[in-house]
Formats: sequence, structure tokens, C-alpha cells
Amino acid sequence: MNDILFPLVLTVHVMVGITVIGLVLIQHGKGADMGAAFGGGASGSLFGASGSANFMSRTTGVLAAIFFLTSLSLSYMATNRTKAPVSVMDSVKTQSAPSTQSAPAVPTPSTLPATSGAPAKTEAPLATPAANDSKAKDIPK
Repeated sequence: MNDILFPLVLTVHVMVGITVIGLVLIQHGKGADMGAAFGGGASGSLFGASGSANFMSRTTGVLAAIFFLTSLSLSYMATNRTKAPVSVMDSVKTQSAPSTQSAPAVPTPSTLPATSGAPAKTEAPLATPAANDSKAKDIPK
């Protein structure tokens, strides 16, 4: 709904703004009323000497109120818009890996296959699992 309403209200807002600017530029200033009071151009006016001023000022006031309402509506709609995900991967829920992983079995010299005829070498002991209070469990493998 907001996807259709926002551009519509924005279009009305821009058109009302342009119309208000045009009406303000067309209206006569306060000094022009003095000349119209003595008959200058009153007969050529569509609304008479004072009729055009009332009609134009009322129309400008109504359009200014519409402009104000569309401004408030646009600001409300812009702040309450739902944000689209930036990428496709943002919309996919990630699954966390299980936290209890068992350490791989460490071969000991007794479990190694015996070699035929060759004397058995004694090697340095392989790495032992880290103590529970060690930070080694936090290192990714």
C-alpha cells in the first residue's frame, strides 16, 4: 500500500507546490489595490476590483493547507517505510553451527600400524587437547 501511496502523494505535493508558486506570482501586491480602487483595471477584471484578490488569496490558502498536509504525510510515510534487504543473502536466515563439537581423535603410538622389519621410532607426543580454561578452544579450525 505504501509503495503506491507514496509516489501518488509526492506527485500531488509537487503539483500543489508549483501551483502555489504560480498563484503567489500572479497576485497583485497591496500597493496595486489603491489603483484598482480608483477604477484602474476594475472593468477588465473577471471578478471585479476586489473579487480577484479574495478568490486568489483563498485559493492560495487552501493550496497552502494541502501542501502542509502532503508534507506531513510524506514525512510520516518516509519514516515508517519497511526497509528492503540489501542483498539476497540478507533475507536468508543463517543457521549457527552446533557449539559442542568433539575434538578429533589423536593417534597414539600404540594405535599406529606396525611396520614390518623396521625398528619403531619414538616420536614426540602429539598435541594434547587444551585445558578447559584455555583460549585455544576459541580458535577456529
